[in-house]
Amino acid sequence: MIRFIFIFVFSGIITSGLGNSAAKTIRGTVFLDENKNGVFENTESGIASVCVSNGKTVVQTDASGKWELPFENTNSVFVIKPAGYAVPVNQDNIPQHYYLSGKGKSSEEIHFPLYPVNEKDKFSVLFFGDTQARGLREVNFILHDVVEECMETDAVFGVSLGDIVADDPNLFAGVSQGIGQIGIPWYNIFGNHDHDRDEKRNANKDKTFRKFFGPSTFAFEYGQVAFIGLNNVFFNEKGKYHAHLTDEQLSFIENYLLFVPEDKLVVLMMHIPLVRIDTRDRLYQILQNRKHTFSVSGHVHEQIHVFVDEEMGWKGLEPHHHLINATVCGSWWCGLHDEVGIPHATMNDGAPNGYSIITFDGNKYSIQFKAARRPADYQMNIYLPDELAQNDMETTHVLANIFAGSSRSKVEMRVGKTAEWIPMQQLATIDPECLRMHRLSPVLDKEIDCQTLEYVFGYKMDYPSVSTHMWQGKLPEGFINGTHTVTVRTTDMFNQTWTGHRIFRVRK
Repeated sequence: MIRFIFIFVFSGIITSGLGNSAAKTIRGTVFLDENKNGVFENTESGIASVCVSNGKTVVQTDASGKWELPFENTNSVFVIKPAGYAVPVNQDNIPQHYYLSGKGKSSEEIHFPLYPVNEKDKFSVLFFGDTQARGLREVNFILHDVVEECMETDAVFGVSLGDIVADDPNLFAGVSQGIGQIGIPWYNIFGNHDHDRDEKRNANKDKTFRKFFGPSTFAFEYGQVAFIGLNNVFFNEKGKYHAHLTDEQLSFIENYLLFVPEDKLVVLMMHIPLVRIDTRDRLYQILQNRKHTFSVSGHVHEQIHVFVDEEMGWKGLEPHHHLINATVCGSWWCGLHDEVGIPHATMNDGAPNGYSIITFDGNKYSIQFKAARRPADYQMNIYLPDELAQNDMETTHVLANIFAGSSRSKVEMRVGKTAEWIPMQQLATIDPECLRMHRLSPVLDKEIDCQTLEYVFGYKMDYPSVSTHMWQGKLPEGFINGTHTVTVRTTDMFNQTWTGHRIFRVRK
């Protein structure tokens, strides 16, 4: 028997025995783990045509499941899980699809176990933007505010899009153990607040992250979708970061996509939004001839649909859709605490904290925003005074924050149940309720003792941002005195329709 967990000793280099070549290589087998014990046994067979990578070069296994890669100073090697197979997970449901150097016993070869599973072409995935815990107290906020309601999810796996913690990698364990209770495989993306502060070189900034979650750039497949996880946070020698993909990462994407059929959907997952990456032009060149692409990030603490077009450097036939995902921590767990002691954490664009449920169907997808601890159909806030005088009607507008709205959303309103629907106009403005909460939020950043008011009122919110998902409509004329209802209806780019209501009174 040969053990599954193989770690390099010294540099972990295996010297090729082909002819007189001195090429340094690593090699192994991808095998069908029939008894799911993680051990490559003599009775088990290899699996052909499975991709394996060192983070730059990508190769496929041969007919007997064997693979060989150049060493290339890599600190990890990983198998790219093909559709219809699963990789082992640890006790916290973190996929074990990788091999890290510098830990454990040595072996001449590295073997990756897979086992067959029934994967449907239609499936759902949970996407968590920045959970960003500043201590165990905020780890508990994550668990009570979001994780507990996901326990009965139909999603087949989940992804955290970086900033899992707030500058304290020691909290990775607590966050992972909690999210692991959902019971589905969970992948993690590296964020700027997940780094090791004491490490000076960018290549080592994800050292603790790798220990818990594996390589910070990786890929896997499910159904008709190829998922690529990217560490696009680059730290300079002064400790400052910016959005960047290295030549090695870009080569990995390009090399891997050589093995991905054109009719499959390619999904890029990253922390900092795509449009901020300084090397995005080469990335666009790699992707833009494909008809089916999508990408998702976190970082901004707002929810924004970006359609990357020719003005932004994209030269594909259709704009590329990039989702800046809602954050679990909302506005960094700020704001007044509710009846169970959790901050409202409203995001800077006025949308509630929450997460996305993305459903994939072949090479198509649809996105549903889910507000934390709210009904699934809570998709908007409508703003209108409770009471209006007749002479106010001409100057009063209905304002609606459509939390997951985009420039491709249709938004309309009507007053009463039989009136004609009136189109509403998208505008860029600050959510008024978010601004009100900011002004009420006290500055309580200093801990006094365990009874500090911070435990009651929470941290102060940032000044609100200009929201990209606000709509405005003018009330029609001719209201009689009394009580009325305005209904707002929206249909998004995925043909999902949501409604909301606001009751108001008219007086003389």
